[in-house]
Amino acid sequence: MNEGQKKGLCAENISLAYHDGSDVTLAVRGVTIDLAETGFVGILGPSGSGKSSLLYLLGGLKRASSGEIYHNGCAYSEMKEKERLRLRRNHYGFVFQQSYLFDYLTAMENALAGASPGDDQALARAMEIFEELGIARHAKKRPRQLSGGERQRVCIARAMMNSPSVIFADEPTAALDRQNGHRVMEMLAAYRDRGLIIVVTHDTAMLDECDRIYRMRDGTLQEN
Repeated sequence: MNEGQKKGLCAENISLAYHDGSDVTLAVRGVTIDLAETGFVGILGPSGSGKSSLLYLLGGLKRASSGEIYHNGCAYSEMKEKERLRLRRNHYGFVFQQSYLFDYLTAMENALAGASPGDDQALARAMEIFEELGIARHAKKRPRQLSGGERQRVCIARAMMNSPSVIFADEPTAALDRQNGHRVMEMLAAYRDRGLIIVVTHDTAMLDECDRIYRMRDGTLQEN
């Protein structure tokens, strides 16, 4: 298949195998998915279904054992490691289940860690994002001074710093109460006109805002 200049993110028959001696476990099995440049996509599945592994493959954090992934027509397998790193740095944003914030940095400094080096507009853009997310008053606080929902909003701000074309979110509400969980999902959904949002979760209630929902089980994927 000639991808040409096709826009968006797509995967063709990708698999991910884990090897333990002579034992082989397929976390992802022959998944094909074609996603547009913008929109809000949910991937639903129980623990161990392979949904996080699929997210890491699509985000270039893991290499597929077989198959191919394309971003705007560029194949991951043809990229050198520095090119993949540049892709993740400049075009992708990541929000994980755990906040992974630096305890010794303020909320604002943590968000700025997601900006490109030498970006003299980063602080102004970060303040704008903090205002949008309702956490501007917490900009100088350390992570230990923030609630779980506030820490996740800092993570969203960090993920948005470079106006990424894709935001990948791995169980972003798992550690939050229902109210904060819905608020985080609403914030992610609000980005759908600027880029593609991909959220993996086990919680159906968190996908009310999605444009498309897929279900994952035993490493295979089907549209809901």
